Amino acid sequence: MNAYDIELLKTSVSDGEAHGHGWCFGLPPGIRPEQWPLDPNNGYPLSHGFTILLPEDYRVHGPEFVALSFFATAHNDGGPETVEEIATLFQSFPNGGEPIDPDLRIFWDAESNRHPQLHRMVDILGCAYAVILLTQHEFDGPFCMPPAVEKNPYRDQVAPPDWLTIGAAASFWGGEEWGNLAVEEIFYFKVFGQAPEKSVKYNRALEWRPRATDPNAGIAPREDYAADATGYQSYYYFLNDEIETENYREHEWAKGHQSNHIGGTMRPAQGIPDISPFYIEFEEYLGGYNFGGGNAWLDFKEMRFDWACG
Repeated sequence: MNAYDIELLKTSVSDGEAHGHGWCFGLPPGIRPEQWPLDPNNGYPLSHGFTILLPEDYRVHGPEFVALSFFATAHNDGGPETVEEIATLFQSFPNGGEPIDPDLRIFWDAESNRHPQLHRMVDILGCAYAVILLTQHEFDGPFCMPPAVEKNPYRDQVAPPDWLTIGAAASFWGGEEWGNLAVEEIFYFKVFGQAPEKSVKYNRALEWRPRATDPNAGIAPREDYAADATGYQSYYYFLNDEIETENYREHEWAKGHQSNHIGGTMRPAQGIPDISPFYIEFEEYLGGYNFGGGNAWLDFKEMRFDWACG
């Protein structure tokens, strides 16, 4: 197996053109609006974070599933906004029975029409995440607009997320908080190559390539005290095994590894989670999230998700 660095390009992927290795922000491909996963806390569509074509050695759910789309609670300030009636319906689906109230029935119907390869996850704060595994035909398919959000007495208790109006990238980018800083000096300007357009269609292309050297490709990441079980090696060490700041070193083979990657050596903001070798590690800007300045890991074999603040 290889590990793969993911580069966020300063170009976009257009509908009707080759989709390359995927994109972040923007819209997912090949699904129908009624299959777009809703946030089980409040009924709004989850924000599309990224769609990525998986290298052949990471297609662990069968060769027919070549890619995945990742969805997340919209960029937030520390937790989900919840409507009790909607959350209860999703928690009890399908055993809770079909609701009589037509204003709740629409959420039952949405979950009943979910994509057959939808996998849901939740973080420690209760924020929702989802993955849809895609076939080649779906990955190559047209972009899907989010489902229409009609007036609803339950869902309307929570304000709609900004991304539904201006797009996930512009919502993540923000505006006023940059103050008098010149746009060219903003970190995300350097990442995106521009201030993102205010559009739900705006995306940034992704491209992955094999790492030249990564001894941890195909190995489940583990902390040093548990590494003997897998043979996993940390990217850093301390000279002469003396744990002092001045003795901190990085292995030569780890230099040049990108922060966003598929498999291989992990660079967690805090501790290493219990995870399989088949994972993606990514930063907040790869789709627009609030990880408290940290980063996240999607184990797409076991369908687990975790993040840690910086």
